[in-house]
Amino acid sequence: MGSLIQGYGLREADFRGTGFRNHGHDLKGNNDLLCLTRPDIIEEIHRLYLEAGADLIETNTFSSTSIAQADYRLESVVTELNLAAVACARRAAEAVEAATPGRRCAVVGAIGPLNRTLSMSPDVNRPEFRAVTWSQVVESYTEQIRALLQGGVDALLVETIFDTLNAKAAIFAIEEVFAERGQRVPVMISVTITDASGRTLSGQTPEAFYHSIRHANPFSVGINCALGGRAMRPYLAALSRIAECQVTCYPNAGLPNAFGGYDESPDEMATVLGEFARAGLVNLVGGCCGSTPDHIRTIAAAVQGVAPRVIPSLPRALRLSGLEPLTVAATN
Repeated sequence: MGSLIQGYGLREADFRGTGFRNHGHDLKGNNDLLCLTRPDIIEEIHRLYLEAGADLIETNTFSSTSIAQADYRLESVVTELNLAAVACARRAAEAVEAATPGRRCAVVGAIGPLNRTLSMSPDVNRPEFRAVTWSQVVESYTEQIRALLQGGVDALLVETIFDTLNAKAAIFAIEEVFAERGQRVPVMISVTITDASGRTLSGQTPEAFYHSIRHANPFSVGINCALGGRAMRPYLAALSRIAECQVTCYPNAGLPNAFGGYDESPDEMATVLGEFARAGLVNLVGGCCGSTPDHIRTIAAAVQGVAPRVIPSLPRALRLSGLEPLTVAATN
């Protein structure tokens, strides 16, 4: 989404539209706001990805929480943002379905990681300090989740997780809203491994992360963003061995270059994800930062007809997690 938005050369006026003309803070760069001020662009981008072969598209709501929108002083429009984002995605999905009889396009509500963390202090001189509380994070996520479900998403995706405690707050909020509404949708969860350490920013291995969120009974768990696909393989393989649900992988189009762009071609990216599919590591694949419709089109062709990963049946055991996993198996 972000890569294509940059290609439109938008200016401050595009982000302001008519509704935010007199807003007292710069708004350029607030891509989620375009769902309200330039819905034509967001809908067009969704349609381009669907026409390229995507079966699932994410709403343009990565930063549509009160905590993230506080950077732009737009906490008051969070519900409106999320509803507009779902509407943009749904219009694109319905248009593509109508043009291709039998086609089914799913709209997934994107829930980003926030720009404040519960596990880490932003002040190196005060390791005990937190810029946000659990209650504030839950409240912020709850507002977004209510709006996404009200808008009519087919699933929820907690993604680009670098702090597991933030993710657990999102999961808690999801369960609270499900109970409130008396209705559920599938929950997808995707973590990001930030560097060659093979851990999240808050220090967990993929296996420990899975143990931490397994109680949510997710429809899927996987890895996205940060690393390119090749570098993800050992961490994806580790997750694939233990995940009792679908496994997803949607990497960046390589690592960012010196100018913040992404250089991995559609063929290069499709080769990596095609190998993951043939190795039985994944059930769903796609693209994150730098992935254009051409990337998605080539990836879709690379995995066409490949059998999806078989979900393992694991023995009953006590599975715990700190920074690393601990499995205590029963013995006779």
